[in-house]
Amino acid sequence: MEHKQYDAVVIGAGPGGYACGIRLGQLGLKTLVIERGSVGGVCLNVGCIPSKAIIHAAKTLEKTKHAGAIGVVVESVHLDFQQVQAWKNGIVRKLTGGVSSLLKANKAEVLRGEARLAGSGVVEVVTEAGPVRVEAPHIVIATGSRPIEIPGFSFGGPICSSTEALSLPEVPARLVVIGGGYIGLELGQAYAKMGASVTVVEAGDQLLPGQDPELVGVVAKKLAALGVTVVTQAKAVGWVPAGQGARVEVEVQGRREVFEADKVLVTVGRRPNSEGLGLEALGVALDRGFITVDAQLRTNVPGLYAIGDVAGQPMLAHKASMEAEVVAEVIAGKAAAWDVTAIPAVIFTDPEIATVGLTPAQVAERGLAVRVGKFPFAASGRAMTTGDTDGFVKVLVERDTERLLGIGIVGPQASDLIAEATLALEMGAHVDDVGLTVHAHPTLPEAFMEAVKHAVGAAVHTVNQTPAARP
Repeated sequence: MEHKQYDAVVIGAGPGGYACGIRLGQLGLKTLVIERGSVGGVCLNVGCIPSKAIIHAAKTLEKTKHAGAIGVVVESVHLDFQQVQAWKNGIVRKLTGGVSSLLKANKAEVLRGEARLAGSGVVEVVTEAGPVRVEAPHIVIATGSRPIEIPGFSFGGPICSSTEALSLPEVPARLVVIGGGYIGLELGQAYAKMGASVTVVEAGDQLLPGQDPELVGVVAKKLAALGVTVVTQAKAVGWVPAGQGARVEVEVQGRREVFEADKVLVTVGRRPNSEGLGLEALGVALDRGFITVDAQLRTNVPGLYAIGDVAGQPMLAHKASMEAEVVAEVIAGKAAAWDVTAIPAVIFTDPEIATVGLTPAQVAERGLAVRVGKFPFAASGRAMTTGDTDGFVKVLVERDTERLLGIGIVGPQASDLIAEATLALEMGAHVDDVGLTVHAHPTLPEAFMEAVKHAVGAAVHTVNQTPAARP
């Protein structure tokens, strides 16, 4: 068996693992990154990036069909889905190739194979060329997560996870989505725009469970406009083959209904990839499959760390990447810790939803007294000029201190607008910190400023609350 020694080893090359490898290399540590699949992990290969490409293609198709409203007449608009897939795959290749180049440029080696912890500071890797034994005083687990299968709906044939749904050879005529969370709605809505008849089956009483119902309502209205059928308080109980597709049986509030589908997309969540790593033999502490870590991303086993999805919620790529930089600096002996106030979350539906900080439900649970500020995109000059006026910005401001507590945005480019709100929360911003900052006009970020001012009765471009919060 071949033997190798390093200062640090990272298991997994997703947004957490590759970022960790790059940063370790920058800090001068001899680093090895082990990946069983493709560099870039789920996010770059079969998740964040390819899904957003398909979503953008679908939105472009829809906007082109309706461009006549602004005087741009396009005839014979049609979808070439094979070209969409080719374009999407090209983006993936470019990004994964870029990541590989960055790892190499920072002298972080990459080894393809299946890794397993074989003792303290020891990793055994099964590669195509044979087994390799790797030793290092610092080992970072960044193995990510995978889609959850539900009873009776094993992946294969017409039953697919988000991974398969991103590589379909054609748009399915009929698509049943089991799970009304962010992945199901993002892909379901995109395929609806490209011509699929879509049905969403959600076990809870609303789509996007846990999100502010007021934000969700705007997306639900758009789904209805697209002809998407939404069935809540419903449980998929089984399916039978129907030609090349499936006949899905659903229990809806005590009654049984059947939905015909060419493809069934199961998106009920993800589970951490912590099995098969040898964690139990080392006594690594786990919590429902997630690896328990402290503020320095250390496990209870000396020299062993974990980051990203496998280290707990929220399961977000940008959280993994930030943890990667923290743990790399910890390993390098720098004073670093996971100490963040705000982690934004984005849902790439149409319109987009982006949130950061406390939600209305969390504010209520904590018994906090707040002022609510809102600004509709229908009153935004910039939104009008782009034809995207659905939605609003909503802010929660602590009543006594006038400190920002939470921001929710549903509307155009919410994924970009949430950055300023996140910085504001991270810096502990007061209403005036945002309100007195000059925002360029005409732009969408003005909506955030106006919503903040609205919370204290000082908005200029919308009717303020009565009575005003300030004299």
